[in-house]
Amino acid sequence: MLTPTHMFEFIKDKFGKKAAPNVNLTVRDLEMGFIFDYDLRTWEIIEVYTYDWGDEEFSREYRITDGTEARYMSIEEDDGLFLVIGDKVSAHKVVDDLIERVQKKGHPPNKIEYDGIKFYFDEESAGFYHKSGQPEDQWTEMIAWDYYDEDEKYNLTIEQWDEKSFEASVGKVEEEHRISNILSRTT
Repeated sequence: MLTPTHMFEFIKDKFGKKAAPNVNLTVRDLEMGFIFDYDLRTWEIIEVYTYDWGDEEFSREYRITDGTEARYMSIEEDDGLFLVIGDKVSAHKVVDDLIERVQKKGHPPNKIEYDGIKFYFDEESAGFYHKSGQPEDQWTEMIAWDYYDEDEKYNLTIEQWDEKSFEASVGKVEEEHRISNILSRTT
């Protein structure tokens, strides 16, 4: 794990500029290129995705890497900060007849068992997705179904992008304090 001093030097070397560390950065401030510590490793944000759920409700997802592994971190404000760190998985391994089920019933099953964990349906959300770096008017329509285990420690999300295109992710619900030593790069 990099110490804060080493992280500062890493930023200076990586981006060729003197970085002015801001010790007041929080998870709510995260942007492309920021680095932070999580789970005894230092991670960098390499992609940013924004979801518009309507009625002025937005969430963000970040693709993060520690140099050897890539993961996803999603953040949503909903009566407080909600944070999940997880991995993309094959939607068809989560629900083997997913396309047929959604076409016939309009939604995935209410209960899903994946990797030894039982997940229970929580909510369905229709919205729009935007990847940073794309033209500002380029948003993609999608539907997401969220599931949680009985203790709400793990999250499973299934996303539908068109009639036969699905993605899924499984992650752990985390506390904000688990993300630390947040540093931005100077522009």
